[in-house]
Amino acid sequence: MTNSMKNQSCKAAGAILIASAFFCLLSVPAQAQSGTPANSGAVPQANGTAPQAADIPKLEFVFEEIVTLSPPVKVGQTPFGGRQFIPITGGSFAGPKLKGKILSGGWDWQLALPNGCSSIKADYMIQTDDGTVINVLNKGTLCAPTSANRALAITSPSFEAPNGRYDWLNSGAYVGTLELVSGVSNTIRIRFYQVR
Repeated sequence: MTNSMKNQSCKAAGAILIASAFFCLLSVPAQAQSGTPANSGAVPQANGTAPQAADIPKLEFVFEEIVTLSPPVKVGQTPFGGRQFIPITGGSFAGPKLKGKILSGGWDWQLALPNGCSSIKADYMIQTDDGTVINVLNKGTLCAPTSANRALAITSPSFEAPNGRYDWLNSGAYVGTLELVSGVSNTIRIRFYQVR
């Protein structure tokens, strides 16, 4: 038997073993897989009961940004709404595990929606004090405050950090808050929290 034929035989045998293992896993009763009694196949119904306090996700503070902005650039009305963008010019950030500066050159794209709210998508870079550059993508919907809601806007941020010291930012779920800095024009405060 040639080496080529041996390799083909080994590959085929490997594929059969994998398929057999997968079939066996599917064939094992649920009781044996999980250690809990197998159910009768009926799917339970959601009952809308609030979970126990221990099961509710918590927020852990990650860092705060003070971001400086240029005045908005109005693009005009599009088929999707009123479009404008706001250049990000700089700022600083700090938290328990990282600190540094906001790099200029980012943008906050905004779309005024028919319901009076605005969809935002900010895309910019921050640089830690050890020189690491991290991309921040922060999305949300901002609505004018009413008696029923707070002026604090809630966003859904994500981060892209290079492999290394800050790559923990690349995983998990995050929540952001956004507000104007009182008494200072064209400046906002953003705080980021990780969901635990």
